[in-house]
Amino acid sequence: MNDAPDWNTDGADWPNRAASRFVEAAGITWHVQVMGQGPAVLLLHGTGAATHSWRDLAPILARQFTVVAPDLPGHGFTGKPPNEMLSLPGMARAVSALLKALDVRPAIAVGHSAGAPVALRMALDHAIDPVAVVSLNGALMPMRGLVGMWFKPIAQFMACWDIVPRIFAWNARDRRMAERLLTGTGSHVDEHTIDLYHRLFKRPRHAASALGMMARWDLTPLLRELPRLDTDLVLVVGENDTTVPPSDSTRAGTLCPGTRLVTLPGLGHLAHEEDAGAVAEIISDTGRSHQLGHAA
Repeated sequence: MNDAPDWNTDGADWPNRAASRFVEAAGITWHVQVMGQGPAVLLLHGTGAATHSWRDLAPILARQFTVVAPDLPGHGFTGKPPNEMLSLPGMARAVSALLKALDVRPAIAVGHSAGAPVALRMALDHAIDPVAVVSLNGALMPMRGLVGMWFKPIAQFMACWDIVPRIFAWNARDRRMAERLLTGTGSHVDEHTIDLYHRLFKRPRHAASALGMMARWDLTPLLRELPRLDTDLVLVVGENDTTVPPSDSTRAGTLCPGTRLVTLPGLGHLAHEEDAGAVAEIISDTGRSHQLGHAA
C-alpha cells in the first residue's frame, strides 16, 4: 500500500487538474490549484479533505476572482509536513509561506471546517489582510462535555502510533467506510464525491496528517483574540450540519461585532459541495459589498 496519494494514479482525473501546480514553500512541496482572474480568493479545506472539495465552487468563483486553493500540509497531494506544522499556528504560518511564494494577497479568505480557524489565525496575525473571512461550517469552538474532555487526549495518543493511520487506511479500502463518514456529516453527496474522498482515506499519510491536526489543534488562543479581528467575518452555516453544531457559529459570532450569519436550509457540513452555487453567491456578494474589482 502506497503511503501517499499518487498524482499519476489517484490524481489522473483529479477535479480541475489543469489548474494544478506544485510549489515549494515552508520546506514542503504543495499541490495548489490556481484559476481565474481578478481579486484573489483563498480557499482552505477542512481536516481530511483536499482541493477536490472545491471542484464545483472554484470554477464558479473563477469567473470573477483569482482562486487559490491548496491541499493543506500532509493532505491530498501536498508533501508530508513536520509535526509542528499540523498545529493551528504552524498551519497558518505554512499557508502564509505558500502565499508569499505565489505572490498572492487574498482579498477574501474562505475556510471550511478546520480551514476557517486557519484563515482567521492568518488574519489575526496580519499574515493576510482580506476584506473578509468567510467561514463555511467553521470548526471554531472547542468540543464540549465529555466528548471534548476526552477527544484531544485520545487523538494525541493515537497520533503517537504509526500503526493507527495504517489501520484506518486499511479499513478505508472498503468504499462503504467513506460513504458512512460522509453521510454522517448531514450532507447528501453524489457517488463521485464519495469516490474522491475514498481515494484519500485509503492512503496512510493522508490519514496520519488528519489525525495529527486533530491531536495538535487548540482553539483557545484564537477565541481569546477573535474580538480584535479587524476584518469582516461571514459565518455560513448548513442547518443540517451534524459534524459542527450550527450553534457554534452563533457563539463565535458573538465575539466579533458586526459578524454576518447566513444559514443554508437543508444543507449539511459539506454545504459547499452540495450547493456550490449558493455558497458562490454568498462569496460574490461579499466581494460586491466591498466593491472588489470584477465582483463589483
